[in-house]
Amino acid sequence: MAATAMTYFESGRGWDARIAERNAALMATQIDRRRRVRTPEYFFVKHFDNSRLVKAADPVRARQMRYFSIAVGVFFLLVMFYGLQHFSAIENSYRIEGEKQALEQLREENRQLRLDKAELTQPSRIDQMARELGLNAPQPGQVVHSSGHSEANSSVLAQVTPPAQ
Repeated sequence: MAATAMTYFESGRGWDARIAERNAALMATQIDRRRRVRTPEYFFVKHFDNSRLVKAADPVRARQMRYFSIAVGVFFLLVMFYGLQHFSAIENSYRIEGEKQALEQLREENRQLRLDKAELTQPSRIDQMARELGLNAPQPGQVVHSSGHSEANSSVLAQVTPPAQ
């Protein structure tokens, strides 16, 4: 029971024994693949000691990277500025097209209203409707002009004289 709780590091075995045990476990648990042949997997130990490596500063490379970063940033800003102008132009063209359609619709509505007005104010139509309602033509003297002059043979209903000064 205690052996199952023990890890590789606590068991005191060497690297080679642990890798061999790992390879054996992988071989035992592999599923049959192509043509029912097991594909072996092996892990090889490579010992590299990079603790003594120190990265040296390269001022030329750092300056090149700064210039490159600035160039990429300027290019990005130019592309974004162009995209902003392009998309705002497209948006404005859609808005203008919508306004043109609205103007055309209003012109058509105005034309329809003018036709309706011309039809409704047609004298023959008004005369026909008056006759249907039982109205007759006006008698002489019934027509009063806004200029104040009446017909010669008609009587005067009312008269306003301006006061003398």
